Amino acid sequence: MIVLGIDPGFGRVGYGVIDYTKNKYKVIEYGCISTEPNSDFPKRLKKIEMDLTEVISKYKIDASSIEELYFNNNSKTAIKVAEARGVILNTLETNHIPIYEYTPLQAKLAIVGYGRADKIQVKNMVKKFLNLESMPKLDDTTDALAIAICHTHSCRIGSYINVTKN
Repeated sequence: MIVLGIDPGFGRVGYGVIDYTKNKYKVIEYGCISTEPNSDFPKRLKKIEMDLTEVISKYKIDASSIEELYFNNNSKTAIKVAEARGVILNTLETNHIPIYEYTPLQAKLAIVGYGRADKIQVKNMVKKFLNLESMPKLDDTTDALAIAICHTHSCRIGSYINVTKN
């Protein structure tokens, strides 16, 4: 199964493409879609759509796994992230890729076994699961890979408890 994990944002969208076959993980590609901070917001959204479409076109993706948003005190940023997330969801749907959504807590629980794990614990486990020589530099990328791994755990146990499928 080829899974595309996505950590949504509008400045950076983390993504990770992994193969999970016969209980083994193989990282295919990972990175960040970055937009220019001084660009018009609609242009930033268009770049996210175009770059994500380019990643999707390279692989036969069986499922996508995207992080659900949680809101902090900055509502202006939250709205922009939600708008970018909408573009991402639309791009996935346009390309007929099944969409599964997970909270950060679910991802941490699947990766580390503890829903309140810190970033270093998540990074170390992503590195271990995927046999990476070094950790990804950006947290956005690590989070995207963690969300992809989280989806494989949900599939493996055969239930989608508290998972939203669009």
